Amino acid sequence: MNFISDNTAGASAPVMAAIAAANDGNASAYGTDAWTVRVEALFAEIFEHEVAVFLVTSGTAANALALASITRPWGAVLTHEESHVADDECGAPEFFSDGAKLLGLPGTGNKLSPDIVTQTLARFREGALHQVQPQAVSITQATECGKIYTVEEVHALKEAAATRRLTLHMDGARFANALVTLGCTPAEITWKAGVDVLSFGGTKNGAWAAEAVIFFDPAQAAEMKWRRKRAGHALSKGRLIGAQFEGLLTGGHWLDLARHANTMATRLAEALAAQNIPLAWPCQANEVFPILSAALQETLKNAGVGYLPWSQTALARDTVLPDGAVIGRFVMSFATKPEDVTRLIEVFAAAQG
Repeated sequence: MNFISDNTAGASAPVMAAIAAANDGNASAYGTDAWTVRVEALFAEIFEHEVAVFLVTSGTAANALALASITRPWGAVLTHEESHVADDECGAPEFFSDGAKLLGLPGTGNKLSPDIVTQTLARFREGALHQVQPQAVSITQATECGKIYTVEEVHALKEAAATRRLTLHMDGARFANALVTLGCTPAEITWKAGVDVLSFGGTKNGAWAAEAVIFFDPAQAAEMKWRRKRAGHALSKGRLIGAQFEGLLTGGHWLDLARHANTMATRLAEALAAQNIPLAWPCQANEVFPILSAALQETLKNAGVGYLPWSQTALARDTVLPDGAVIGRFVMSFATKPEDVTRLIEVFAAAQG
């Protein structure tokens, strides 16, 4: 019963089959292969827009190179203080942007609000010699607390950012999970709402090592081919990334995988609610965050259940955890088995007596 991360799952069968098929014969190198060309066209179709697409092998590369492309070394990126780009990229965004500053902002459920963006921008005088210049806002969809930005919320953030001509970046490591919950089109939650650059996640959703940086204004991607090469992500056998995305995107497979993960998470969340075990944040994607008493923690440990203790920083201000309690993060993936969720629910029920 391993619910530590959706990174622990392998690749889906269609993705593995696509890799195997692409392995036969010879193909052009460095992203000029037929698979990558077809995937670029698929992305344009999915997002109903002309796009510039750059395939890489990790979310760290996708986020760092995306932000480096839209931020100068003396610039700043406004993001949540516990966002993945701020907390979990080992300084890669700062490194690849040659020193641009990440400004960590508060927000319940790890979501930024237009008000906090506006208040922060007011602290920075445009053109001031002694201050970094805010140039981008980065949001995570779904957030590190499993919360989802609605179309209206993304649009409102873009309006706040636009007062200073800031670019809006979306870290979409779990973009598919957010999308199936929202029930909107990919276009509606991205460029139509004001997103300029998207880090499109594949690895957490059925791929082996496949991420994409998608620019909705190709002019903003002018430097990206050199940045990707310099970062070591212009793979000579790029067809093996293109093939993964072809297997993932064809026929809506990526959405089917995300839908299964979300369904498993919803099932757990509803069972915990029935047992009166509170959640730190509502379950909106494929993550569940129950508040675990000391006794529950011990029961889960003895049962061999894998999960992560999670930060309390993004709780609502009036929320106080009981003594000894922690927030647990339980992540479902495309490969999560219903019977494992059943066993986990039974463990919780047994602990409740």
